[in-house]
Amino acid sequence: MTDSTETNLNRRRFLGAGTALLGGFATPALAQTSVFEPIPDEDPSVQRNISSFRSLSWQPYFSSTAGGAILVDTTSRALHYWSADQTVYKLYPTSVPISEELTRRGRTSVVRKVEGPSWAPTPSMKKRNPEWPDFVPPGPDNPLGTHALYLGWKYYRIHGTHDTRKIGRRSSNGCIGLYNEHIAELYAMVSNGAQVLLI
Repeated sequence: MTDSTETNLNRRRFLGAGTALLGGFATPALAQTSVFEPIPDEDPSVQRNISSFRSLSWQPYFSSTAGGAILVDTTSRALHYWSADQTVYKLYPTSVPISEELTRRGRTSVVRKVEGPSWAPTPSMKKRNPEWPDFVPPGPDNPLGTHALYLGWKYYRIHGTHDTRKIGRRSSNGCIGLYNEHIAELYAMVSNGAQVLLI
């Protein structure tokens, strides 16, 4: 066996051990009762996206940055943030919805901020995954990670994740996921009422 073949086999074993192809938030540890299929290397829908990860200007997307502005580009799998006075610009890699059916686009705003969020599956998630728990308290098993920004759309959030393999991939049930350190940084900068646009 060549080194590259062994590396690919090890990578597939690692990705297959707990990859949450079920979508949604990072699959809670309590809900990881089945073995998931490995992610095929050649499947572009689940591979990390690096090529189109680039900075953008806010002007094509917002009339102003009043209150702060968040742009989520589901194609490049990136979140852009501009402070109200435009002195701060941040660009973060994200996870995005696993399918077009679960992808919501348009304008909304941040309506609530929660540090140490709890999580409960939506009715449609529970229907698809009846083995998932009804409630997960804050902590390392929580699929919302350490912080969450609740949006004006019911069930939609920008949140952290403890499953870092999800970032850069189509892997959620509709929410936008960030590394925990990135959502903590964004959480500290964003105020309720901040503009949000998903494209």
